[in-house]
Amino acid sequence: MTAIDDLLADARIPTTGRRKFDVGADLRRLAHDAAAAAAEPHPDMVRAAQAGQRLSVVCRWILNMPDAAEHVDRLAQEPDAPADDPHLDVDGALVFACLLHLTDHRESAQFWWQLAAGAGHRAAAYCLHLHHLGLGETREAQHWLHEVTHDVLGTEAPDEAFLAILEAVALYVRRNGSSLAGAPTGGLEMEVDRLATVKTGSCIIVRRPDRRLADQLHDFTRR
Repeated sequence: MTAIDDLLADARIPTTGRRKFDVGADLRRLAHDAAAAAAEPHPDMVRAAQAGQRLSVVCRWILNMPDAAEHVDRLAQEPDAPADDPHLDVDGALVFACLLHLTDHRESAQFWWQLAAGAGHRAAAYCLHLHHLGLGETREAQHWLHEVTHDVLGTEAPDEAFLAILEAVALYVRRNGSSLAGAPTGGLEMEVDRLATVKTGSCIIVRRPDRRLADQLHDFTRR
């Protein structure tokens, strides 16, 4: 035997008998792994889902405020006015944004929240915080939370205790329900969708509410 034969002999890889493929055992293992993954969702996913739930609770609360429809009335008085009108009713912009969110016009809701927050409305800034947190956009969420908790908007900032109470109320409503009306349905949702079909150029943002939508919101809040 030559030196090459010796090297090849030493290089042989030991083999064992072929393992029988157990389909049932492998499927059970896959099912177990999938169940474990479902039982322990990623913390970012949990945080985003909770933020979305809190935002829906806050939007429902704002939409059911006694003067919500009156503010949208004021916003609807000049449906052709530019969105950045200096005389914009910022409370109406907040209510309209919450209505847009609850009817799944999320980009438009963000636009109208930003108008209200830019005019100093802390509730709109808080909605933007939850909106971006629900999308997993941590940096934007932190920016709007800073706008809520610091004196950068020219009005008194809520303290941590207030925000903690707001979180507790949202958690209670999620778990136990609320006497507030649910998400807008029927005629009100149809009016929002109607507005969404009226486009100005290439703009995809839902334009100002009009009298028809304001009247439907009055009916909704009375019920």
